[in-house]
Amino acid sequence: MQGIGKGIENGIGKVAAFAIYLCLSGAALAQTFPSKPLRLIVPYPAGGPADMFARELSQGMASRLGQLVLVENKGGVGGTLGVDFAAKATPDGYTLALNSGSSVAMAPFARSSLAYDPRKDLAWLTTVVKVPEVLVLHPSMPANTLGEFIAYLKVNPGKFSHGSAGSGGITHLAAELLKAEARVDIVHIPYKGAAPAMTDLLGGQIQMVVLDVPVVLPHIRSGKVKAIAVTSGKRVASLPDVPTTGEGGYPKVISDNWYGLVGAAAIPPAVQARIRSAAVATLESAAVQEQFAKVSAIAIPSTEEEYRAFVLSEQAKWGPIIKAIGFKED
Repeated sequence: MQGIGKGIENGIGKVAAFAIYLCLSGAALAQTFPSKPLRLIVPYPAGGPADMFARELSQGMASRLGQLVLVENKGGVGGTLGVDFAAKATPDGYTLALNSGSSVAMAPFARSSLAYDPRKDLAWLTTVVKVPEVLVLHPSMPANTLGEFIAYLKVNPGKFSHGSAGSGGITHLAAELLKAEARVDIVHIPYKGAAPAMTDLLGGQIQMVVLDVPVVLPHIRSGKVKAIAVTSGKRVASLPDVPTTGEGGYPKVISDNWYGLVGAAAIPPAVQARIRSAAVATLESAAVQEQFAKVSAIAIPSTEEEYRAFVLSEQAKWGPIIKAIGFKED
C-alpha cells in the first residue's frame, strides 16, 4: 500500500511539474511574442464585409504588436473552413481567424457535422463588430416594398432565387426565416462568400440577397439594386429611408450579423492576453470606429468572458429557429 501511495504521489508530482512547465513555457513565449508576422484567416473571399473589417483590424493590431498581421482568405463551407483551419493550427498565437456568427452560433445546429467544437476548440479573443443586414432585389423585380415582394412571390412560387454567402450562415438563414414567416417559396443558391453572391445579383442570375450593409451599400446608392428592408430592430443610419422587416410586417425576422476574433484554444493565456490587448485597443480607436460607422457597423470589443457569454446567447437564439424551419446542411 505504501508503494502504491508513493506511486500516486510521484504521479501527482509529475503532473504538477508538467503544469508548471507549461505555465513557464507560456510565460516565456509571451515575453518574446510576437517575433514574426501573424496570419489572420478570413473565412470568406476577398471583397466582402468580413474581409474589409479584417483588414482594418489587422492594420491596427500590426502597429500595436510591432509585427505584420497578414490577412489570408480561406472561404468555403459557410465560413467554417477558415475557422477550422485556425482551430487546428499550432497554438502559438500566430494563426488567428475572423469568425462570423454563422461559424460558431449557427453551424452547430445547421450542419450535420462540424469539424470543430466551438465551445472547446477555440480561444475567445474578442468580439469585433456588429453589422446590420439588408434585403435587396435586382431592379427587374416588380416590387419596391417588402409587402409587394412577398405578394409577388406568392403568385410565383419557386420561380425566383436568392443568394447567400454560404449554406447555413446568417445570410442564408435570414432569408429562410423570412420564407418561413411569410410562407413563400424562393430557391436558395449558396455562394462562397458575399462578393460572388452580389456579382450574380448585379448580373441578374439571382433576384434577391440578404447581405451585410457594407457589401451592398455602394450598389444601393448607385441604383443598381433595390433595398426594401433592413433585417434589424431599427433603421440604420446609412439607409434612413429603408424600413425594417418589423415595419414591413415581419417583426420576428431579425438577423444582425457580427464578427469576432478567435484562435486555437490551447494558445497560452499570456499570449491570448497580448493579442486581445492589441485587438481591443484597435477597436477602441477613433479611427477604426469612424471607418466602421461609415457602413453603419459598430465596433464591439470585449473580454473573453463577455465573448463566450455572447456566443452562448446567440446559440440559444438561433438553435430553436434553425430547428423550427427544419434546416440541416449535409
